[in-house]
Formats: sequence, C-alpha cells, structure tokens
Amino acid sequence: MSVLPPDLPRLRTLVTYLRGELGRAEQALATAEEREALAASRLPPKEPPAWLIERGIGNGRPPVRLHAGGCWDTGKRCIPASPEQIRRLLAEGIPACIHCRPDTALGVLE
Repeated sequence: MSVLPPDLPRLRTLVTYLRGELGRAEQALATAEEREALAASRLPPKEPPAWLIERGIGNGRPPVRLHAGGCWDTGKRCIPASPEQIRRLLAEGIPACIHCRPDTALGVLE
C-alpha cells in the first residue's frame, strides 16, 4: 500500500515540493562541508617526526636509509623512528641520508 496520492495533480505537487526540499538539503550539505573544510584548514599543521626510517620495496620492507625529520629527500615509504632506533640502525650499517645527516645530528660518526 502506497502513501502517495493516486491522482496526477497531487503527485506533481508532491514532486515539486520534494525537489525543492532536496535542493535545500543539498545546499545545507554544501555549506556544512565548506564550514568543516575551513575549520580543518585553520588547524596548525602536524609537526613532522624528528627521525625517519626509509623502508625498501619488497618482502619485509627492510630499512634502506635513515633521515632527520623535515628532510627534503624522503620518500613515501618513511616511518617515524626514535633516536635510539636510528642509532641502532646506523650501528647495523644502514646508511644515513647524505643531505640531512642524521648520524651527525645524533653524534654517531662512521
């Protein structure tokens, strides 16, 4: 059993009304999305991690290079690390980035 009116004039009126409501709902949604985007843009940017481990490609994704935070030469395969992790990996022979020199920043020299 349908709750819609059976006659053509009332159905046209209902469709016209619902189109108007849909337009208002879409406008309210767009306004809310703009407001949320503006609020998100006002948040301070996240502080980059102080140390990064660049992972390789493939099975196990081993560390291939170490970086200081904010290095311009990092790739998309970097994960945050602690200073102790960086020192341990340097001792294991993982190379330091030649641009940001995390080994020098941590006082670990080869």
